[in-house]
Amino acid sequence: MKTDRHRAPRGLGRLFGDLKVRPKLIVLHNTFFLILAGAAYFSLIPLFEGRVASARLRENSLLIQIFSDNRPLPRMPGTELYNFREGTAEELRIPPAIREWLDANPGLIWRDAAQSDFAWRKVAGQGIYRRLRTPDKFYRDMIERAKRTLFVVLGAIYVLAVLTLEFLIMPQYVYRPIKVMLRADRATREDDRAHELIRGEEILDDEIGQIMRSRNATVEELRRHEDNLARALEDLRAKNEMLEAAKKHLEDQDRLASIGMLSASVAHEINTPLTVLHGSIEKLLETAPEKPARDRLARMLRVTQRMRRISESLVDFARARRQEVEPVSIRPVVEEAWSLLAIDDKAAGIHFSNLVREEHRVVGNPDRLIQVFVNLLRNALNAVGPSGSITVASQVAEEGGKNWVLITVEDDGGGIPPDVLPGIFEAFVSTRLDAKGTGLGLTVSDGIIRQRGGSIKASNRPGGGARLEVKLPHA
Repeated sequence: MKTDRHRAPRGLGRLFGDLKVRPKLIVLHNTFFLILAGAAYFSLIPLFEGRVASARLRENSLLIQIFSDNRPLPRMPGTELYNFREGTAEELRIPPAIREWLDANPGLIWRDAAQSDFAWRKVAGQGIYRRLRTPDKFYRDMIERAKRTLFVVLGAIYVLAVLTLEFLIMPQYVYRPIKVMLRADRATREDDRAHELIRGEEILDDEIGQIMRSRNATVEELRRHEDNLARALEDLRAKNEMLEAAKKHLEDQDRLASIGMLSASVAHEINTPLTVLHGSIEKLLETAPEKPARDRLARMLRVTQRMRRISESLVDFARARRQEVEPVSIRPVVEEAWSLLAIDDKAAGIHFSNLVREEHRVVGNPDRLIQVFVNLLRNALNAVGPSGSITVASQVAEEGGKNWVLITVEDDGGGIPPDVLPGIFEAFVSTRLDAKGTGLGLTVSDGIIRQRGGSIKASNRPGGGARLEVKLPHA
């Protein structure tokens, strides 16, 4: 039966595995050094004890042999350790039991390391006793000192090694890289892109460094995918807005097409009676002798001329015609547009200022430009009060390496409602969708300006009223 050698640990192994890296490494290197110190201690001490025991046995054998032969010990440094003496039993303070054994066995040596460190002997035929201290205690003390010294040395090495690992080596090469990775991971979770990548100078060439490099590459790849996805979503959102705008544009185009067909039909229907009426008024004007009658006929003639222009505008709206372009002075165009609107009784009390400079010329078609400014001035005229003011001004500005003429139409009316302002140039957007307006004037003007490579924008003046700015290429 095949077993899984990589199954998750359980019990004590699980508890150890759940420890943080630092406690886990502390347990590991403490255990390692304890085992190493114990192995060294329990390996060296028995070896040392064996060597000491051999030396003690040799020395004791030599001393006993000298002691048995009644030969004096050599006089040399260190022999005082053996405390060799001879004399009576009282002088040597021989214990009674040992004395009895010596008296019973003259010439023999009494020695029992468990009871005493001394060896005793009685000289045969004499009342003289001899005493010799064996080096057993010296060797026992040597072994104890060796044990203590080895324990202290191994303990000092153990403490020094643990402190070196824990406070010098591990913080620099293990704990710090782990903290750097954890800090970078936290920055990634918090979407802190400035701190989510580990700096190159913090990455070493070991396995942890390889993990850091792999993590940096993964995060960079993830961010690239996120950025690509964000761009794709933004592109999708823009295309969806374009689709919605196209759908609305198609609806507006359908309505414009219907209006165009109706406009053409109405224009054709009223053109013939207008021509007859215009001709009749001209004949009457030639024959009318009285000035009041001639003034009334002149007003009627201007009205019919206005109606014919309206009819022509309807035809222009219903069909596209090629328009010849040429350098056009803006000031006369504005004057002509206002003169067409001045027929309206509402224009009587309006203060109109044409501040357009004479030298400012643009490229365009005069008739189409008049149509643009008629629409703009009509909107301003409908917005101001009975004694309001309308001002048209111009200036030259450089943009994109080209010179442009900026013509502004300002009024002191109520301004453009905020909900209407964003889409004011779209078809059928109007605050006057009653008898006064259809919402097409600004749309038509925007189309004419764009055909000439210009632009038009609307805003509200800080002091009140509306401001429309036309930008056209400088001729």
